[in-house]
Amino acid sequence: MAYSNILVGAGTHPSRPAIRKIGVADLGDALTRGIDDFYAMPTHAMFLCIIYPIVGFVLARLAFGYSVLPLLYPLASGFALVGPVAALGLYELSRRREAGLDTSAAHAFSVFESSSVGAIAALGLLLLVIFGIWVAAANAIYVANFGYASPSSIEEFLHDVLTTRAGWMLIIVGNGVGLLFAVLVLTISAVSFPLLLDRDVGAAVALLTSIRAVARNPFTMAVWGLIVGALLVVGSIPFFIGLTIVMPVLGHATWHLYRKVVEPQGSPSPTLPPQEKERRSAADFPVVLFPWAKK
Repeated sequence: MAYSNILVGAGTHPSRPAIRKIGVADLGDALTRGIDDFYAMPTHAMFLCIIYPIVGFVLARLAFGYSVLPLLYPLASGFALVGPVAALGLYELSRRREAGLDTSAAHAFSVFESSSVGAIAALGLLLLVIFGIWVAAANAIYVANFGYASPSSIEEFLHDVLTTRAGWMLIIVGNGVGLLFAVLVLTISAVSFPLLLDRDVGAAVALLTSIRAVARNPFTMAVWGLIVGALLVVGSIPFFIGLTIVMPVLGHATWHLYRKVVEPQGSPSPTLPPQEKERRSAADFPVVLFPWAKK
């Protein structure tokens, strides 16, 4: 029974959420709403996403110190493949703000107490597996072009990649394969995680709903993927610091995109821990420094 709930949710029959047809204008509106959420909850969003610059610096240190320089780009770009999992707290904050509930930072972690947590974990594990396969594929592409020897310096590595035929092949093939992985992840996660936070439908239903949403809106979702990719590149310069803004905005915007794509209906909502009386927390302190912050 527990496995059945993880796959198809709490209902007696698998749900089939209705999908809307959306346009590029809806993407702009979702981004605007995402920016508004970030504007209302800036310190919360930064708190949740500050890990991204830290991860970037850790990756750089590993590359420079342990001869995995060829994998630095695949690792950094591949984090977009697990971004939907990292943004779970942002989806929850947007959901709570939309419902007029308290949006303090502590509530971002209430997703781990949701009845949908098993389904969320199952989809998260799937994305982690895809991420691992991408890294292995990127390494195989590098080895096919340059062999197993590690570059002796950054200068040598950049010279080989940018000025040799093998380097050009690495760029073309590597980015082409990476695009396929990105399309796969976009297809299975475009609305699946927000759906699981909103309804107790199970991992299989959430995944199939996301696939149906992309199939119904192929051009619009392709544009959304390009927007996400471009913003992640911009946010990675310099030194991944920009991701402290880009990731929260994209996370909040994804929640609003889900609202536009999936029709509301009477599916069971995930059970969450009971609401407690509002209390001040040290995690909320920085928000008082932003007089424009909204509740």
